[in-house]
Amino acid sequence: MRLILDHLAISAATLEEGVEAVEAALGVALAGGGQHPHMATHNRLLGLGDVYVEVIATDPAAPRPGWPRWFDLDGFTGVPRLTNWVARCKDLDAALALAPAGTGTPTVLQRGDFRWRMAVPADGRLPFGGAYPALIEWEGALHPTQRLPDAGVRLTRFEIAHPEAASLRQALAALTPDPRLVIVDGAAAMRASFTTPHGPRTLG
Repeated sequence: MRLILDHLAISAATLEEGVEAVEAALGVALAGGGQHPHMATHNRLLGLGDVYVEVIATDPAAPRPGWPRWFDLDGFTGVPRLTNWVARCKDLDAALALAPAGTGTPTVLQRGDFRWRMAVPADGRLPFGGAYPALIEWEGALHPTQRLPDAGVRLTRFEIAHPEAASLRQALAALTPDPRLVIVDGAAAMRASFTTPHGPRTLG
């Protein structure tokens, strides 16, 4: 079961802080997004051609769910930053059978015309301290990148540093090779590089 890089997630204490930080870093405006009632979160998006950036935060206007939010947002503190990434597949159940323990349970979700199944960990925390991707299966042919305006930003490199880099690479054996994704040894961290109308920019 092949996995494909789908999008990057920027976590923030508030959506406003996250949007402001990403727009300042990349010099372009975010568009799209909405609410996730099941998780009591909301987001804004930025199209990057074949992938996109998602800024996500807890939604103060929504009732707190009776389960942990995804991306470990219940425990998030500090400045907005790149914390997670998402890989898509055509068969979520088959992908989960090959994924590390704790990757999650399939959850059916939708927002407007978008419908998807996503593996959500019981405790909200993905394997390898969040370095392993959340797995998503989009239902139908519709994908967020098709609805997002082109701001002229493209992902050129997505670097994941991890003290167990070799094990992480092995766990990602099903991932379709993507020259933009690089896994290196080091203290846990993520960093994404982009070309923009204003020159090279980064998010970390």
